[in-house]
Amino acid sequence: MSGLYPALNVYARVLFAFSFAFLVPLAWALGEDLDDSMQIWGGSFALGLTTAGLIWLLTRSHRRELMPKDGFLLVNMVWLMLPAHSAVPLMFTVPDISWSQAYFESMSGLTATGATALSGLDDLPVSVNIWRCFLQLIGGLGIMLLVVAVLPMLGLGGMQLYKAETPGPMKDTKFTPRIAETARGLWGVYFLFSGACLLGYRWAGMSWADAFMHMCTTMGLGGFSSHDASLGYFNSPQVEYVAIVFMALSGISFLRYFVVLRSRSLRPITGDREIRTYVAVLAVAIVLLALLLAAHGTYAEFPEALRLSAFHVLSLATTTGYATTDYAQWPIFAPVLLMFLGTFVSCAGSTGGGIKMVRMILLIKQARRELVRIIHPRVVNPVTLGGQVVPMPVMTAVLGFMLIYGAATMALTMLLLFTGLDIVTSFSAVVATVNNIGPGLGEVGPASNYGVLGDLRLNILSFAMLLGRLELLTFLVLFTGAFWRK
Repeated sequence: MSGLYPALNVYARVLFAFSFAFLVPLAWALGEDLDDSMQIWGGSFALGLTTAGLIWLLTRSHRRELMPKDGFLLVNMVWLMLPAHSAVPLMFTVPDISWSQAYFESMSGLTATGATALSGLDDLPVSVNIWRCFLQLIGGLGIMLLVVAVLPMLGLGGMQLYKAETPGPMKDTKFTPRIAETARGLWGVYFLFSGACLLGYRWAGMSWADAFMHMCTTMGLGGFSSHDASLGYFNSPQVEYVAIVFMALSGISFLRYFVVLRSRSLRPITGDREIRTYVAVLAVAIVLLALLLAAHGTYAEFPEALRLSAFHVLSLATTTGYATTDYAQWPIFAPVLLMFLGTFVSCAGSTGGGIKMVRMILLIKQARRELVRIIHPRVVNPVTLGGQVVPMPVMTAVLGFMLIYGAATMALTMLLLFTGLDIVTSFSAVVATVNNIGPGLGEVGPASNYGVLGDLRLNILSFAMLLGRLELLTFLVLFTGAFWRK
């Protein structure tokens, strides 16, 4: 427990910085001239600062450089406790909301999952929808990357946070000598793309408020919307085209964009095996789904089928979760394919969820390696990626991750089944939340929301989102005896 207090001390600074996010919906509430909303958002801001100050005062004598264990503790504190702070104003601004729904909504926002338990979004105050969507912008690249960028006093401990927070198996890769510089570069690229996305949505005909909210949820690959009909509310091909472009860009590692800007060369992207596979899988899936929709007569014109195929493949594969139509009513192969794509297509270092494309590539290469070894037992055939041999510790970590991923998905599905939920809804809800996709199938399909499940099931799925955002191991390591031994 010796690392608990130093981690809490840093968490106080994280909460202090995060509290300023409440000023964004407060600014919109001022524009709406709603006294109650202004008091709620202002009170949430004050509560965050006060709580942060109290925690800092109680733990200031324990301040020291973070060690690896401290980094894991801090990351788990952030992703468990910040959703609770984020949920507080929802309790006072959303009619008839329970704490489980508010926490689920906040967890879904910060983990950029996009699974909502709320209905009547069109009737909510703009400030509430701004808050929901802004959480996804913050959570997109990870709060801890922002912390490392703006709190360089963490020193070498910053690297421990980066490893614990960054998605994907290649976490030891650094692109600058100082991790804080890397983090600032990543956020610089992120905000550059975000500005372009905002202007794109405005060009497509959205109001500034809608453009801002959907920029947040597109760049964060979260998929929250200010409308119950999601992007289908706008009934605009131009809006869909903007979403397609920026969802596709956000599904690629922002580390690669950072290197491209530093090197002034596109080779880090064009030569990257993961990105090439990402583009190829998306292209094949789009054409395949368009042909399926045309063959079944779902849409009379092939260009329309191709556009809707491209939009929904990008939306689900990158774990965004937007919808412009109820794709659950398409031929059954289509929604199952879309859910499957969401489990692995996003690149490591992107804002998407799932197991990541690089892990899938390594698993396929490992399977091919084992097949070759059956025929030629003595052959030396290491797994390579980008012309370099993948170290065995990385391969072991990937295989271990997949084992725990499968076990966690099965266990959570069984838990939902135990509550009396049907198999389609249970399995798809777990897949959608563990992979941070958003909508599932059955009762939680694109035409519905998670509010129909009840508090107990929402709590289970909040836990599933946490596991998915921290890629399981970062959280589950806390339950090993070795973690707590000195």
